[in-house]
Amino acid sequence: MNIVIVEDEHAAARRLEKLLKEVAPESVVLSRLDSVEAAVMWLQGNPQPDLILLDIHLADGDSFEIFGHVDIVCPVIFTTAYDEYALKAFKVNAVDYLLKPIKTNELAAALEKYKKIYKNAAPDYTPLLEMLRKQEGQAFLRRMLIRFGNSIKLVDMTDAAYFYTKDKITFIVVRSTGKRFPVDYPLDKLESMLDPSVFFRINRQFVINVNAIKEMYPYSKSRVKVELEPSTELETIVSTERSAEFKKWLVGE
Repeated sequence: MNIVIVEDEHAAARRLEKLLKEVAPESVVLSRLDSVEAAVMWLQGNPQPDLILLDIHLADGDSFEIFGHVDIVCPVIFTTAYDEYALKAFKVNAVDYLLKPIKTNELAAALEKYKKIYKNAAPDYTPLLEMLRKQEGQAFLRRMLIRFGNSIKLVDMTDAAYFYTKDKITFIVVRSTGKRFPVDYPLDKLESMLDPSVFFRINRQFVINVNAIKEMYPYSKSRVKVELEPSTELETIVSTERSAEFKKWLVGE
């Protein structure tokens, strides 16, 4: 049984590995990872293990973000210091949830459950993750991992000026540097992932951050032309069908 541990507290990771040796001596810990970024890089570069032990809150974000970048098909046992409020959600979806400090008997029971239920079936995490995002106030994307050459860049959504498409590729433009990077998501998908109080899709080509608006000018009839910072040579005019909604969005309605 090949296992990957994702835990940003080194003492907790060591203890978990020690418990695994006690309750499942046949298990092999392939890697101990301590961040969302490290987990994404490892999972993109290696075959998936038999099981992942995944802490929910990591130093660079919530582990839910990993699922947005990697199609995880192996079973996951989540670990957290939170209370048992979400426990029923995990049980209903046949995914275990261990509360810290993890007890030996609970880990043993979770591994036994894995062997009986998950061994030959990949669980569907979608309903579970949506429920937990809402419960923990993480319904919208907070950070994005972007592969750039041989490295991975972490961009906070507060630093995302806007997203746009060109030649069927979606790009993000970063406010602090003005640089652009290709991203894996189409605008239709991004529109549902981003906080609608901050981001708005002004037309088919652009989703913008309200804080990236530099100037606005009246344009034919009820339409508005938006000047963005960092600037772009592409046309940033709010479409006719979105103009009324755009004006409401600007004032927070």
